[in-house]
Amino acid sequence: MSQNINILKTEVLSNNWYTLRKVTYEYIKPDGSIQTQEREAYDRGNGATILLYNQQQSTVILTRQFRLPTYLNNNSTGMLIEACAGLLDKDNPEDCIRRETEEETGYLITDVRKIFEAYMSPGSVTEILHFFVAEYTKDMKVHDGGGVEHEQENIEVLELSIDKAMTMITTGEIKDAKTIMLLQYVKLNQIL
Repeated sequence: MSQNINILKTEVLSNNWYTLRKVTYEYIKPDGSIQTQEREAYDRGNGATILLYNQQQSTVILTRQFRLPTYLNNNSTGMLIEACAGLLDKDNPEDCIRRETEEETGYLITDVRKIFEAYMSPGSVTEILHFFVAEYTKDMKVHDGGGVEHEQENIEVLELSIDKAMTMITTGEIKDAKTIMLLQYVKLNQIL
């Protein structure tokens, strides 16, 4: 931990779905002066996300589902097109993303490749997201996907050409940051 930070007080504001804390701390600035600051941090755990791609078809697998926060912020339908993702819970990132991939997309994959990690909203959320890619083929499809009932998931599985997916970023049909990052990674690295 940084010697420039001295946490003075931590209050739990909400412990409903995840934990929202208000933290009061002293920050030692580069000039040596001390500044007291307060910030709220939302702790929902860490996660993993993956982009499935098919080299022969030049396609990717994405999902579409309702996301309340986007609806509350002017997404008229609340529907969001995304790469498959999930919280780690007690899993390691690789096991998590294999499980989430099968639950959400119906594809049973074994070979996943981690490409990087990123904080997605570091001003307010503690989560670090582990990014993966994996190749899929039709014979890896073991069921329809759609998520799991007890998690109240209702997920539509989409198979799109990489060119269509990239165009959907430009048109605003894809607005999810993790998905944009994964699609750009595949394009920049000439995977498809």
